[in-house]
Amino acid sequence: MNPAADAKRYNLGNGGLVRFDWKVGEAISLYGLPFADLVFQAQSVHRQNFNPSHVETASLVSIKTGGCPEDCGYCSQSAHFDTGVQSTRLMDGHDVVVAAKRAKEAGATRFCMAAAWRSPKERDLDQVCDMVSAVKGLGMETCVTLGMLTATQAVKLSEAGLDFYNHNVDTSPEFYRSIISTRTLEDRIDTLAHVREAGIKVCCGGIIGMGERVEDRLGMLVLLANLPSHPESVPINLWNEVKGVPVNEKAERPDPIAVTRLVATARIMMPKSVVRLSAGRQYMTDELQALCFLAGANSIFIGDTLLTTRNPKLDRDAHLFARLGITSELTEPSSAADRGAD
Repeated sequence: MNPAADAKRYNLGNGGLVRFDWKVGEAISLYGLPFADLVFQAQSVHRQNFNPSHVETASLVSIKTGGCPEDCGYCSQSAHFDTGVQSTRLMDGHDVVVAAKRAKEAGATRFCMAAAWRSPKERDLDQVCDMVSAVKGLGMETCVTLGMLTATQAVKLSEAGLDFYNHNVDTSPEFYRSIISTRTLEDRIDTLAHVREAGIKVCCGGIIGMGERVEDRLGMLVLLANLPSHPESVPINLWNEVKGVPVNEKAERPDPIAVTRLVATARIMMPKSVVRLSAGRQYMTDELQALCFLAGANSIFIGDTLLTTRNPKLDRDAHLFARLGITSELTEPSSAADRGAD
């Protein structure tokens, strides 16, 4: 391949060809391009679909922690493993609104609420719908992740004003069974279909660094890119180290260049999706995050904690954005000194 031929092949002059028929072999070839060529392609696609100097900021809070009956081998909140995470009841709606207001003041434009359930009970869902409506009233985008949904439950959330539903596929179809046995990949796809049919936008991605092969990471992207509609948000999570879970035995943190390559490949395969650097950013250097933004990532979670794990502090994110000239609700570059100029 060469850059001119690749540009024609992927229709980069038209903002990237939106395809739903990707093959794993194609993704492997794309991922394996010379690094400069791959990032050039990804940046070209990114610029034609997004402002390349703007990053979306979202905030994530756990509204119900621990005690989940699923056996996801990476998760600190699974009741199957002794991780030291205590099970809690569903947060009070007033406390959720207070947290949302605090997140908005810090610069978050989207507020995501997560509950450690296999699927929500109706009485709990009614409370979550009230939370969604209240947060929506603050002028923020809303997102929830509650496990599997029925079609009726998805409609109820839509009527409450929900903007996004997060339900990750986690990994490739081939690797999936080695980390989860209590919920099938087909269960996840069914929930995504219910969400789509209810008119809610989809947030769906996965986790890397659990001991999977590069081919599994790309197989995950192929799965996402071949859904009937691409997810509006694609979170890429680096697995957070959690004591007491099976993934610990085989986990291996991805090479920084491999992370950048995956972000660039995701940007080209899903040109109009927002690609979010999600969990695990505390392991990423500023230089790696800058490379990922260059390769097409354009969203992050802000706040010191993501569910039960650490996240970079706000001042670190604000300083990095200022140095890179990135705009967001979190910060605006104010001077050359803030951007790291001499």
